[in-house]
Amino acid sequence: MQWFNRPVSDTQITQWQRMWLYIVAAIIMLLLVVPSFIVIPMSFSNSQYLEFPPETWSTRWYETYFESAKWMRATITSLKVGFLTMLFATPIGVMAAYALYVSGHRFARAVFAFLVTPMIVPVILIAIGTFYAFGKFGLNNTITGLVLAHTVIAIPLVTIVITSAFRNYDLDQERVARSLGASRIRAFFVITVPQIKFSVATAALLSFLTSFDEVIVSIFVSGGKNATLTKHMFGALRDYIDPTIAAISTIMILVSTILLLITQFFGKKSS
Repeated sequence: MQWFNRPVSDTQITQWQRMWLYIVAAIIMLLLVVPSFIVIPMSFSNSQYLEFPPETWSTRWYETYFESAKWMRATITSLKVGFLTMLFATPIGVMAAYALYVSGHRFARAVFAFLVTPMIVPVILIAIGTFYAFGKFGLNNTITGLVLAHTVIAIPLVTIVITSAFRNYDLDQERVARSLGASRIRAFFVITVPQIKFSVATAALLSFLTSFDEVIVSIFVSGGKNATLTKHMFGALRDYIDPTIAAISTIMILVSTILLLITQFFGKKSS
């Protein structure tokens, strides 16, 4: 009972008074996690169709995935596009957040709002506009077009994460380095980057996962030999219900979880 009556903030709000918040958060987490726990058992089913719970257990759909040239080609494309998107979106987002943080210009908030527009505008509108724009330059169904489109979607996430990191960073440290003769670029990489490196790593991971999981833009922009894994999964759901999709989804959940845990582990170790 002492835990329930213990204050959790400077306003003396107790754990018991915040119990409703914990309950709402638990319900939301449950709704988000339960579908994953349903997909994972279905991926080990021996049935020709998706069924839960499985009557018989098997790894046949994992074998089908790894032995399929089509699925492997799509997986390699998604990994390649995700990695390239991370390489482009991360430095652009970091530079944008840094510029807005140090500028102090009155239009900085307006520029920030413009940069995060891809998160506000419905993705289907971005996909349609990208499809018609890329069609004029021959970028549809190409790796270049996919990377450009996914970079536009990933930059807002990077900018938001790095902006949050800068709010806890004392810019005077960089100013001291510059007053001692260091250039702005050198001071940024020697003083600033080491202190926000965990946020940069997190932003890079989010940009990779954003590209790897993107469906709608990939449906419009990718195709042929450069079709992504998510596009093939959507096509499989539309044309036929194949338990291979459950196996792929399980692998994607596992990979995403492992990457996030690794990032958190090294972040805590660094702290």
